Amino acid sequence: MPAHIAGTLHATPAPVWLPYPDDVNALLPSLWSDNVMKNSDGVLTIAGHPVTELAEQYGTPTLVMDVDDFRSRAETYLSTFSNAFSVEKGLAGADVFYAGKAFLCTAVARWVHDAGLGLDTCSLGEMMIARAAGVPGDRVGLHGNNKSAAELEYALDYGVSRIFVDSLDEVARLESIAAARGTVAPVMLRVTVGVEAHTHDFIATAHEDQKFGLSLADGTAAAAARLVAESEHLRLDGLHSHIGSQIFDISGFQVAAARVLAFRAEIMGEHGIDLPDVDLGGGFGIRYTSQDTPIPVAEMAEELASVVAKECRGLGTSVPRISIEPGRAIVSPAVFTLYEVGTVKQVSTDSGPRTYVAVDGGMSDNIRTALYDADYSCTLANRNSSAEPAIVRVVGKHCESGDIIVRDEYMGADVTAGDLVAVPTTGAYCRSLSNNYNHLPRPGVLAVEADRVEWIVTPEDHTQMFATDPGMAGGGEPN
Repeated sequence: MPAHIAGTLHATPAPVWLPYPDDVNALLPSLWSDNVMKNSDGVLTIAGHPVTELAEQYGTPTLVMDVDDFRSRAETYLSTFSNAFSVEKGLAGADVFYAGKAFLCTAVARWVHDAGLGLDTCSLGEMMIARAAGVPGDRVGLHGNNKSAAELEYALDYGVSRIFVDSLDEVARLESIAAARGTVAPVMLRVTVGVEAHTHDFIATAHEDQKFGLSLADGTAAAAARLVAESEHLRLDGLHSHIGSQIFDISGFQVAAARVLAFRAEIMGEHGIDLPDVDLGGGFGIRYTSQDTPIPVAEMAEELASVVAKECRGLGTSVPRISIEPGRAIVSPAVFTLYEVGTVKQVSTDSGPRTYVAVDGGMSDNIRTALYDADYSCTLANRNSSAEPAIVRVVGKHCESGDIIVRDEYMGADVTAGDLVAVPTTGAYCRSLSNNYNHLPRPGVLAVEADRVEWIVTPEDHTQMFATDPGMAGGGEPN
């Protein structure tokens, strides 16, 4: 058995980064939203509401959002980047566009707009949500590597402020649609800058083998710039770069910014046009577990501002207005998922015992562990435990051995059926990627404030789930 600082009795299959807890009931504050805490009985509360009451009234599994935390993070990104890129500091200002792919519904779109952020979309459905929420078209951008004619037509009718062109095919398609409407489409080119970003490292070599972007290395980006600059129905407003997700090293962003700005200078010199905007994308890392070390927002903003100012001085160009696209970094820490335990079993491993805790959800509401090898934390949410800490693996109820939600975490060894387990930082991609595997309905999203609790996405029921199966019309058991 592996050695452990607390002695061999504590030797378990725990990963080396997972510390043995001083208090298995305590929360690690950096993993939870601002208004989440535990009361003296060990019950998790959010904005003063005990999760035991939420579970009884609204059911499980449920994604639970701290609304004030979400709003605060959105406002912090905008104020921090606006200050770092202010005109007073010799720069041209900054915009923050919330990446709707992380999680989007009409309530979130309204909150984002109220906070002064724009909204990035990547499909017709996401644009429809933005429009229904009252977000003006000029505060919306459209991403996507294979935009349909219907999506481009809708974007032009909606009046979106930026269409991120991703291929030479799209240049021709968009020009044809804009010409038929007698309008000029606002274009930003998504450029592949040759920076492959990882959690703590980046490789400064061309990352060409992917579906996104126009390559700098092979001249495709330059060809697209020429086509757009010469078009009567396309207006080249700027460049876009996105180097990855869940990034903890600012170096990748710095290299990408320098390469985008250099390409911008080439375009302006060759075509005699100004490119007022540069979008440096998103991908800012967050803390899912105690091993993660995200870059503070203020540090990120100041470092990027310094790079932009330095590069533009060296290139002898004007300074563009900068955009960023945080999604996960705003919504993920504001949400946790609440589950009920159904089955607990202990298994033996070569390095010690492990407790499997099966809950009433799984890869249908959080596929990220299976899909991305993601790590999560968790806590017993309905009571204090007086038992010794034990390594648990929180798993779902699906017929897959990879149906894992939390791979490794310490909980009290007395966890049992009927207990509640809460998993933090599930706001990004969990509901967006949710599915009906094994015909489980998708969970809802519950928005919680001190004086209000309401669904912003209602939980799916079996009737809704079976609506697409003609053979189930009027059939099946009631929910």
